[in-house]
Amino acid sequence: MVAQKLRCREISEADIDAVADLLTRGFVGRPRDYWIRGLRRQAAREVPDGYPRFGHMLDCDGLPVGVLLLLYTARADGAETSIYCNLSSWYVEPAFRNYAPLLTKIAQKNAEVTYLNISPATWTWPIIEAQGFVPYCRGLFFSLPALSRIKPGMTVETVAADARTIEGLSSSEAELLTRHARYGCLSLICRTAGGDALPIILLPVRIRRGWIAPPAMQLIYCRDIADYVQCAGAIGRFLIRHGKISVLLDSNGAVPGLIGIYTEARGRKYFKGPHRPRLANLTDTELVLYGP
Repeated sequence: MVAQKLRCREISEADIDAVADLLTRGFVGRPRDYWIRGLRRQAAREVPDGYPRFGHMLDCDGLPVGVLLLLYTARADGAETSIYCNLSSWYVEPAFRNYAPLLTKIAQKNAEVTYLNISPATWTWPIIEAQGFVPYCRGLFFSLPALSRIKPGMTVETVAADARTIEGLSSSEAELLTRHARYGCLSLICRTAGGDALPIILLPVRIRRGWIAPPAMQLIYCRDIADYVQCAGAIGRFLIRHGKISVLLDSNGAVPGLIGIYTEARGRKYFKGPHRPRLANLTDTELVLYGP
C-alpha cells in the first residue's frame, strides 16, 4: 500500500472546483452551483491583509478530503477596526474524521479575531459551547412590519447595485449597501421627514423544516434595531408590493415597538473572541455570500 501524504493548508483559488465537489458530496441538498457561486464571491471580495481568503483544507496527495470555509471581515467597532471571522461550512470525508480537529484548531488560532458561528445545528450547541463559544443571539423575532404605523414623511428607496454615491451616507456605508445589492440583497434607504437617511439591508430567506410562515426577509444590516422599528411601517408596505410579509430579526426576546412572534427554536448564533457582535449585522457572512 502506498502511504498517503496528509497536510492541512490554506485553500487557494486553484482548489475551488475540487472544494466545491467535496462540499457537494458532504452537504446533501446543496447543488454544486451553490458552492461555486459562493466560492467565486469569496475569490472576488476584499479580505483583511494577512488572513486566508477561503479557509483551510485537509490535503491528501493534492486533493481536499476536508474543508472549513472562513469568511474574514474588517468591521468598524467605534473608533477602531476589528477583525471578524465567520466559521462556515465544515466537512471531512469519513475516512479522515480523526484529523478533523486540525481544521478547527488552525482556524481559531488568532486571539485578536472574533469568531462567529451563525448557523449551528441544534445538536452541535453543547459541542460549540465546550469549545469556548458563547451565544450572542438566542433566537429570531418574526416581525410583521406592515402592521406598524408609518411615520409621517417616511419614504423608502431601493439602492441599485451600481450606485456610486448615496445621499446622506458615508462612502464606506454606501459601498456596503451596493456590495450587498450585488450579492442579491435588497438594500434600502429609509428617509425620515427630518432628512435622516437610515440604511437597511434585507435578504430573502426560505422557511424550512416544518415551519409555516409567510414569505420572509432576514434583516442583514441596520445601524441599530431602533432604526428598523422606526422604519417598519414604511418597509412593510414596500415589501407587500414585492410579495413579502415578514422580516426576521436576530433577537434575544420580543422587540418593543414591533408586532410579531419570538422563538428560540432557531436562530441561535455564537461568538468567541474579544468583541461581542451586535445584533442586526450579518454583513459579509455565509448567509449573504452563499445564500440561505
